Amino acid sequence: MLTEERHSFIMSKLNESGIVKSLTLMADLNCSESTIRRDLAQLESKGALIRIHGGAKRNYRLDEELSYNAKTIKNVHQKNKIGRFAASLIKNNDVIYMDAGTTTLAMIEYINIENITVVTNGIQHASLLADKDINTIQIGGKVKNSTKAIIGAASLSELRNFRFTKSFLGINGIDVAYGCTTPDPEEAALKKLAHQQSAITYLLADETKWDKVSFAKVCNLEEVSIITDCNVQNLKSYKEKTTILEARQ
Repeated sequence: MLTEERHSFIMSKLNESGIVKSLTLMADLNCSESTIRRDLAQLESKGALIRIHGGAKRNYRLDEELSYNAKTIKNVHQKNKIGRFAASLIKNNDVIYMDAGTTTLAMIEYINIENITVVTNGIQHASLLADKDINTIQIGGKVKNSTKAIIGAASLSELRNFRFTKSFLGINGIDVAYGCTTPDPEEAALKKLAHQQSAITYLLADETKWDKVSFAKVCNLEEVSIITDCNVQNLKSYKEKTTILEARQ
């Protein structure tokens, strides 16, 4: 087996479980201890893992959150594709929660059903929904200036009064081992509560969100369905844990 193939196998195992043992790798790859030791050293030099006694553990960094303006100009085509597909899942008489992400914002242009109710913590979301004459409830609370999201204790208290047929949530990180995460604990709390109050939860995630970990946990993979622009065939380890819906043109 080529070095690149061994490295790919090792990283795949790390992404699945977060840790690998040298003895297991030797058996799986049918190679010597010195080969595995060299492979792990090479991968560590690239920052891909951290060697520990008897094996290695995954090395990951917590991504910093971009401002709302920075997010709106990033991956616009992918977000529109995901937003169009997500909007197609809305049915007559749905009561929906839509959080303040830029990918959920992309949904609004494609919503063609008027007899629905949408609850949102997104300031710009509420304005665009109202422009389309959609019954809209803007929850109250503290405005987070960087993301134009309403967060905090007041928003959580208000959100507890509602139940939803569907929730559409943006997400910053999706990882096989660590689940679904976002940088801000207050935004994570709102996303988690909306998910718990919903019959179905959809996470909207472009290709940049996979194999990423952020600070605050929102939910486990098994609890939600994920709408993405990625080729589902490349997400084998995730398909075993969650439903992935591929947004196509």
